[in-house]
Order: sequence, then structure tokens, then C-alpha cells
Amino acid sequence: MNQTWQIKRPESKISSTLLIRGGNVVDPANNFDGVADILVIDGKIAAVKPEIKFSADYEYNAAGKIVTPGLIDMHVHFREPGQESKEDFLSGSKAAVAGGFTTVATMPNTSPVVDNAALVRSMVKRAEDVGLINIKIIGAVTKEQKGQELAEMRDMIAAGAVAFSDDGHFDDNAKIFLNALDYLHETGKIIICHEEETTLVSGGVMNEGKRSAILGLKGRPTVAEDIAVARDVLLAEYTGGRVHIAHISSARAVEIVRDAKKRGVKVTAEVTPQHLTMTDDLVNPADASTKINPPLRTKKDCDACLAGLIDGTIDFIVTDHSPHAPEEKDREYIYAPSGFPGLETSVGILFTELYHKGKIDLKTLISKMTAEPAQIFGLNAGTLSIDAPADITIIDPDFIWTVDAKNFYTKGSHSPFIGRELKGRAVATIVRGNLMKLNQF
Repeated sequence: MNQTWQIKRPESKISSTLLIRGGNVVDPANNFDGVADILVIDGKIAAVKPEIKFSADYEYNAAGKIVTPGLIDMHVHFREPGQESKEDFLSGSKAAVAGGFTTVATMPNTSPVVDNAALVRSMVKRAEDVGLINIKIIGAVTKEQKGQELAEMRDMIAAGAVAFSDDGHFDDNAKIFLNALDYLHETGKIIICHEEETTLVSGGVMNEGKRSAILGLKGRPTVAEDIAVARDVLLAEYTGGRVHIAHISSARAVEIVRDAKKRGVKVTAEVTPQHLTMTDDLVNPADASTKINPPLRTKKDCDACLAGLIDGTIDFIVTDHSPHAPEEKDREYIYAPSGFPGLETSVGILFTELYHKGKIDLKTLISKMTAEPAQIFGLNAGTLSIDAPADITIIDPDFIWTVDAKNFYTKGSHSPFIGRELKGRAVATIVRGNLMKLNQF
């Protein structure tokens, strides 16, 4: 059965009421899990309790569905400025709405790189004017992400940057990275680290191991990630700065983060659905959709990432939504760019492969997509507390659907999940009290 979505821009001033009735409300930030109604007034949460008696402008029957704080993704690539053929703030935010996400943070590896306050201000304004959701801006650590000179990060903070990253690049110069941690120490801002030691992954296109040898493709070894994570953890420990490990994928890297947390190091980490559920056995040289950085690893690495997610070593889940123009991905595996769009498939993959298979409980899964990223990055999001912004996601855990690129809102069409039947989907997304999607069956 197909869904037809109506997507409209949330009004800046909400003067309506919405009552969500009878859903299984899962709000980890408030340790709440039970059937309840949610009343939204003027774009904010007004009440969460059983059987609210109120005549609202609009009612949504959520019986049999899961109602959560709006999902958060702290690692997306919306490609503005300069790469709008791949994605832009409008298409990206449509994809986010389609996937149940109400807040995202977009990475700065654009053209030009978002490495100064003027660009941050323009991106913040662009997000307000065009975005359908809450779009946060991440600034670059170094100028042009070249790893040679620090960007003016404090100016970017004043302009609205929520964090910093040279994502897509490992900062090889340890002294520059140490200076960045010192520079940000008093601000409390986090550096999000892409962890692959450059000399060990140069020219590699997939995980180094048995599968790469069989396929005759040059590999990117896990030790490249391990070395990079270890270095940045040690520098964070030395400076007292805050580092966040982007898209962790190696079992040994998970151990390094776990040990560092036990020592009190200010390190956090994220993981993607693909690194939780897919292995390098799925790599097909004829299909570049599986080409990502860091690459798909082994089952041992997937299992370690899942264990780390459950025990708190890994703090939350991101998509690393990375769409490319079709003509870019329709190339030989070794020449195609890395990444694929993930916002619209994330809930389906996580519910199908983890929740429905009993590998993770619902409260933990929702916490890793709401409360925990909000708490770590200091966002006014990820909660259904009274007076909080009414950003809400409604998920039908039993909704069965097939991934079809023709139905994507993102500009990216290459996904390793095309043709997969999934169980679980976001069926309504509410941003600042505005019901962005009305599902019809």
C-alpha cells in the first residue's frame, strides 16, 4: 500500500492546536513509556497524559503506533553551498520529513567549505528560509578543511555553528588538532572527527580483508580507524577537550572509546544503520551504492558496534546521509564517490534489522535517535517535556514497505536498500506543532 504525503513549510507563528490520541509514547528524556495523549498548543508541548479532554483544531489517532520526540540526525550532507545538484536544503529537509527527522546537522565539506562566520550566517538564514525542519550548521575545524590552519571557530559559534568537523578528512597534523581542542576548550563545543589515518587508506575503496582480496579491490584497513581514534582520544585526554567519533565502524575503535570513557575522557561516538547491519560481504563491484567511508566492515565489527550502542559506549545513531548525483554513482566502483542517502530508510532498517529481531529494545533505540544527541550537543530538542518545541515523530512499527528510489524525496537515488522489504516506518512528522505529513493508505 502506498503512502501519499502532503509536505508544507511549518509556520513561524503557530496559532493552532493538535491532539495526538492513544499512541505508545516513548520519551526517554523523561523516562516515559506508555499509552498517552499529547496536546500541542501554539507549537509547544502542552500536556502528555492519558485521555486528555480538549477540543483541538486537529486530532491524530495514533493507536497502535509509537509516538516519540522528533528524531535527530547530527550527521547529514545537504551539500549547500555549491553542490546543489547532489542535494539542497529543500530536498534534504523533505527527505528528513519523509524519514521522521525533525532536526539535522549538516556537515561543512561543501564548495566552498563552511569555514567562516559569514558562510555560517548565510547557511542559518538559508535554513530558516527554505528548510522544512530544524537544520543546524556544523563549521569546519581548519580553513578549507586542509588541516593546515585553524578556521575562526569562535566567530562561527557567534554566527550559529553548533559543532565543528573536517568530516571527509582526517586531520593528519596532530599539533593543529591539539590547538583546535585548546581553542574550543572554554566554549564547550565538540569536534566531530572523521577517523581514518590517511596514509593507510589512500586508494582504498572497501574494507581490507578476505572480501577485498577476492574482489581484487584495494582495501581500507580497520587499523587506520583504530590509530586515528586512539590519537584523538589521547589528545582529548591531554587537553580536556571534547571529541566525537564520527560513524565508528571498527571493533577495536569501539574498545578504545569504551576504555577512554572509563578514564573520564570527554569522548562520544556515533554509528550509522549501515555499520550496524551490513557487512563487506555485500560489496558488489557492479553496484557502487555500497561504497562508503568508513567502509562496510565484518560481522565482528557490526556486532561490536551494536554492543557498544547498547552499553553506552556509542552514544547515538546518525545516517551520514550522503546523496550524490546519479551520474556520479553510475561509474566503476573504484571511481564512484562514497556515500548514499539514508534519511528515508533509517527507521525502516533499524526496526527491521534490530528492533523486530530483538537485538535492541525500543526505549534504547529511540533514546539513541532523540534524547542522547540532543543532550550531548545541547539542543532544545529530543524531548516531549512541557513547553518544549512540539517536534514529534509517529512511527508505525508494523508498516511493511519496499524501498523504491522513485519515491525518494532526496536527489540521491543510489541506495543499497533499493528493493528491500522493510517493517517499520515514520508515518507522521510534526515540526513546531505543524503536522508535516498526512498519511493516506
